[in-house]
Amino acid sequence: MAEETGIAELSFEDALKELERIVARLESGEATLQEAIDLYERGDRLKRQCAARLDAAQARIEAIRTDADGRAAGTTPFGA
Repeated sequence: MAEETGIAELSFEDALKELERIVARLESGEATLQEAIDLYERGDRLKRQCAARLDAAQARIEAIRTDADGRAAGTTPFGA
């Protein structure tokens, strides 16, 4: 559980960098079977954390609506 807390505290960029290191290690073929399993599990948690951060960022993005004269008239949530 402490490992989950550590992942939750990582920035998107740090989680992505760690995920890239894990993928490189797994692709190298140098990890033992148990290490590969552990790396895969951590990588999966990191991937879920990155996806959650992206989803949260996407929800905050707003599109600016303009009126007929091209002036800002308000905002619309992303995807609306």
